[in-house]
Amino acid sequence: MQGAMSNLERDPLELVCEEERKTRLAQSPVELLEPRDVPLGGPRAMNVRRTLPQRNRSLIGAWCFLDHYGPDRVSETGGMHVPPHPHTGLQTVSWLFTGEIEHRDSAGYHAMVRPGELNLMTAGSGICHSEISTPGTDILHGAQLWTALPEKARFIEPRFDHYAPEPVVTDTYELRVFMGSLAGSTSPVPLHSPLLGAELLLEAGAGAAFDADTSFEHGVLVDSGSVRFNGTLTTADQLAYLPPGHGSIELSAEPGERVRLLLLGGEPLGESIVMWWNFVGRDHDEIVEYRKNWQAEIGAEPRADGSAESSRFGKVVDNTLDYLPAPVLPNARIRPRR
Repeated sequence: MQGAMSNLERDPLELVCEEERKTRLAQSPVELLEPRDVPLGGPRAMNVRRTLPQRNRSLIGAWCFLDHYGPDRVSETGGMHVPPHPHTGLQTVSWLFTGEIEHRDSAGYHAMVRPGELNLMTAGSGICHSEISTPGTDILHGAQLWTALPEKARFIEPRFDHYAPEPVVTDTYELRVFMGSLAGSTSPVPLHSPLLGAELLLEAGAGAAFDADTSFEHGVLVDSGSVRFNGTLTTADQLAYLPPGHGSIELSAEPGERVRLLLLGGEPLGESIVMWWNFVGRDHDEIVEYRKNWQAEIGAEPRADGSAESSRFGKVVDNTLDYLPAPVLPNARIRPRR
């Protein structure tokens, strides 16, 4: 099975993601975004529920990609098996609810992704990595997210960070802040634009309210149960969006079922990005060059100009898998999707 850590669609969309800054003036400011099912890989593909990007919304702060998957029984699906693949201009945010994944990358890092622990890979100018679910994993369930690096940081050296947040526990909720700050809890991982990422467990019928930065836009992805987000009912697999200008986040679980959700936020990025396959850049020509570099490095295609191979992405440490070739680029120049 192919996994959710790489965008393995056979025909990935080219996207220019632009800020949507208008504040909604309707009675409820919350916008509900429905997921689309995306099969990754071949006949036994892992199906993910993708809520970012989509036509109605490209970004929430710098959050530019969100896949939500599982719970999948590995004995039936074959688990996650993502061979080495490249990234540029982004950070990958791996967050599991159940299971375990082994990560290896070309910056020399080897780590396990486990429930309740953040694995943050900063691609910067270029990195490649692989992810394989471990033999002891029975149920695989989690989310894969990307944040777009702003112009000032998108060519930094690649790196990897791990953080296991201490939960904030009350009578009604359990909160794990893995990026940014909330409710007195702050993550130490390096960020390159103001961001928030947290997992919240709410008891059935219980509520939680948090002070919010009014410069942030926020999103709530519901994993299980149903919750009212600033008054708007949001159900499992939906992503709810709240524009900037709101000083509080109010969450109330519906009776009868415990709620698990991811709370995301950030200042509007203020930049347009082009996202195609696993690359984030700023224009068509950058994406073409990234693809050429990758194909040359893995021996899939010679460089058209006959120059020496690039070493942008490097090689994954202790790798035994074939490197994943890039899809064919669209025939036309990548242009904004409107």
